[in-house]
This record gives sequence, C-alpha cells and structure tokens, in this order.
Amino acid sequence: QVQLVESGGGLVQAGGSLRLSCAASGSIFSFDVMGWYRQAPGKQRELVAAITRGGRINYADSVKGRFTISRDNAKNTVYLQMNSLKPEDTAVYYCNAKTRPDSIWSRDYWGQGTQVTVSS
Repeated sequence: QVQLVESGGGLVQAGGSLRLSCAASGSIFSFDVMGWYRQAPGKQRELVAAITRGGRINYADSVKGRFTISRDNAKNTVYLQMNSLKPEDTAVYYCNAKTRPDSIWSRDYWGQGTQVTVSS
C-alpha cells in the first residue's frame, strides 16, 4: 500500500508565498519521478513541476522563476515552494509519484490534493 499525503495549501493574497509538502509512505522505497500537478475548476489537470531521483527538473512555463521544486530522497518527500503567487495559480494541487516511467511496468501514484487559493 502506497500513500501520498499533501500539506501546506491554504488561502493567500496575491504576491504571497506557500510551501507544499508531499510525504510518501508504504511499500515503495523510492520513486523515479515526483512532481506536482494542479487542476482548477472546469480546467484539465496540468503539470506544474517534476523532479527525477537524480535532480533533473521541469517547470511549466507559467511558474518558471516563481516556483521551486525539491525532494528529499531519504524521506521520500517532495516540496513545492511557491512565491509571487497570482490568482491564476488558484487550483487543487496534487502530488504525483512514478516508478519506472519508461517501461510497461510504470506505476502512477496520486495524493488526495490540497487547495491553494490566491486572492486578488
């Protein structure tokens, strides 16, 4: 059994900051890729940022320069530091973790989501 539990969401004014955390527990010792997705009402889920076990990082263009993703491999935890938040960042943020993403045995795990609301 694998669980991903997010924390750190909340309501913040535009220009403010939040830090999201996602702690993984269960039978998986480590994940090849961990990242964050978000989904606003009426919109499709989109990738925000992802980081590999070796530290390679991809960001969505909309958050480059404002968000920073990091992970602690020893703790199986991924973080998302969000600065200079904008109202358009408002969404439910989901933690994601993948094993063997380039094979037919790939598995995809999701957290339950944490709400981030940015007021204007």
